[in-house]
Amino acid sequence: MEGCWNSGVANASHGDLTFSIFRNYTVLNIPQKTAIAVLCSLLGVLCALENAIVLFLILSSPRLRRKPSYLFISSLAGADFLASLFFVISFVNFHVFHQEDSRDIFLLKLGGVTMTFTGSVGSLLLTAIDRYLCLRHPAKYKALFTRGRALVMLTAMWAISAVVSYLPLMGWTCCPRLCSELFPLIPNDYLLSWILFIAILFVAIFYTYAYVLWKAHQHTSTLVMYQQKRLAGMSRMRLDVRLAKTLGVVLMVLVLCWLPVLALMVYSLTASLNEHIKKVFAFCSMLCLINSMVNPVIYALRSREIRVSAKNCLTRWKNMLRGTRTDSMEDAQKSSVTETEGETRVT
Repeated sequence: MEGCWNSGVANASHGDLTFSIFRNYTVLNIPQKTAIAVLCSLLGVLCALENAIVLFLILSSPRLRRKPSYLFISSLAGADFLASLFFVISFVNFHVFHQEDSRDIFLLKLGGVTMTFTGSVGSLLLTAIDRYLCLRHPAKYKALFTRGRALVMLTAMWAISAVVSYLPLMGWTCCPRLCSELFPLIPNDYLLSWILFIAILFVAIFYTYAYVLWKAHQHTSTLVMYQQKRLAGMSRMRLDVRLAKTLGVVLMVLVLCWLPVLALMVYSLTASLNEHIKKVFAFCSMLCLINSMVNPVIYALRSREIRVSAKNCLTRWKNMLRGTRTDSMEDAQKSSVTETEGETRVT
């Protein structure tokens, strides 16, 4: 059974895992390790930076952080930010440096990676549900989807993601169960359960997006019909159309990035894997990181409100710098109190 630890390690569950446990999983050669290290580092830094910017722009805007739509987007950005950190550190340490951890530390790291990516998919589902209700019940939307209810849904989603992801740490590991050929210590029945859980989330996302995009098409037709008229609520309709189209792009990226990984996971449950397929899986795993990197780019390009928040932040920083330069040119005898008041007026 690949991935099983020997009886000595099993009797000391907190002892160090020997490299023999991982030898069937660490299959990369030196050039491939170098490529993994470089790609993960570059993608991870870029992904973390992009999502940190999105989080800052939303949380620094009182108007945006009160909206359920942007609470879900901030949850997605937070999940992708954490995923970039957890994935890169764990992936590089495992495949490049062959770092040996205790059984619990290894499962804790793996659970962190699983939780953040699961939370990312869950955040996309909540965002889709938000758009669904907004377009299905536009008159009752604000009453149905309050900020408090959005926070409750986010809390429940993250709690479920954490429980599902840390089941192996709670004891659902292989030996005597059949071990996965892709993940050490992870049994095939747990891997199958997680795949089914993600598949359910994807099906729910597909259903809600299908309705959202259909309603967006209807709204687009309505806008063309009444483009010469200024009707009440038309700006809200335009917002719905923009967000719906954004979600459609996100869905397409989601499928392209996750399909190869999930397909290989399913294949590993039905057939024995050679080293070549394991190497392909290692590189395909980085597609999930690319998905986390692309999400904030899509929001920055298609969300007018986030762009406005970015413009306001840049304006404030320019004014602060301009105020600093002005203060530096003032008379040296000017009191610090007067300088502070001058900065406040400029700001």
